[in-house]
Amino acid sequence: MKKFFVLLATLLMILPACGQTTQKEQEAVYVNITAEEAKKIMDTETDYVILDVRTQEEYDQGHIPGAIVIPDTEIKVRAEEVLPDKDEMILVYCRSGRRSKNAAQILAELGYTNILEFGGILDWPYEVE
Repeated sequence: MKKFFVLLATLLMILPACGQTTQKEQEAVYVNITAEEAKKIMDTETDYVILDVRTQEEYDQGHIPGAIVIPDTEIKVRAEEVLPDKDEMILVYCRSGRRSKNAAQILAELGYTNILEFGGILDWPYEVE
């Protein structure tokens, strides 16, 4: 009977840790916002980066003013070089929203902490250049 209680006590100490994620995994998230919310941030804030994750060719055809381009296929390789401040606000978009979601998740997994994904330029009702 004593062995049973020792085993039970051990299991009760170990089991809660089994379902836990590391702090980095818990922080590996991004927030979806609307184009309207992104525009409000652009109009009222000053410390942010607008990240276009489409191809250079798509970017050259028209992009949100002030945006920088890192194609989604290059995020893992180039993000830390181009975006050295992992706590800076990053507003991420693409054409339709699929690539921006993928890129935002990769940025989160790389340790970026303030990622706001707002979909695609197809839904952007504001100025492009």
